[in-house]
Amino acid sequence: MKVFSFRNVRIIVLLLILAASAIYTKEQRINTTSWYKPIEVTIFPINGDNTIETDDYIQQLTIKNFQDIDSFFARNAEQYQLITSQPIITALGATIHSLPPSPPARNGSILNIMIWSLKLRYWAYKNTPDNKSNTDRIRLYVLYHQRQDNQALEHSLGLQKGLIGIINVFADSRQNKQNTIIMTHEILHTVGASDKYDTNNQPVYPAGYAKPEQIPLHPQKLAELMAGRIALSPSQVEIPKSLKQVVVGDTTAREINWITLKP
Repeated sequence: MKVFSFRNVRIIVLLLILAASAIYTKEQRINTTSWYKPIEVTIFPINGDNTIETDDYIQQLTIKNFQDIDSFFARNAEQYQLITSQPIITALGATIHSLPPSPPARNGSILNIMIWSLKLRYWAYKNTPDNKSNTDRIRLYVLYHQRQDNQALEHSLGLQKGLIGIINVFADSRQNKQNTIIMTHEILHTVGASDKYDTNNQPVYPAGYAKPEQIPLHPQKLAELMAGRIALSPSQVEIPKSLKQVVVGDTTAREINWITLKP
């Protein structure tokens, strides 16, 4: 048997790449869960449907469109007594004119998912137009689309490996506040938070409730960020209108290494 066959060399190279990626990811994890200083979140707009209307919408974006994200984190940082009073600071990056690689099917093999993850991180490396270090920075690639009747956008993703978010939202000023909810949800995925909703998009009790100790339990007035819905009854939910109706719950706070006031 040839020890250095082409297949074996290819496997060795892939393993070396994965090992280097794992070391880099570990450094990113440490840097973004200590919370002793603000983490920059750079938002890179992308024209997701290649229309003139979407391009016009992107051109009028300013950092003010994302200030609700900063305010949300500052408000919740105070509740959990973080060392830094401003854990997240958003910045608006340059528009990117290249689409990220499409994610594999949800039931895809682990190998396909790993290869896609590496392709995505390479795409981000090539298309992020700056020289900043990404060991302690989160990059959100926001794909904007024109709203169409009965249109369902592709699911947004937040990846802890690489500190990358792929966000799909509508290029509609009326949707701006809910767009920031989606972005904030994916930001917390990149630092270790898990979803708190079931297969029917219902908040999971107690982790998916803003106030699980409330009596009576329903209706809730706020949404837990990683659940994304306000539980009005055991079977009825409401989508929050803005981040002012959203909080970081205790379970999520533990996942991202925030210090909770409660035992």
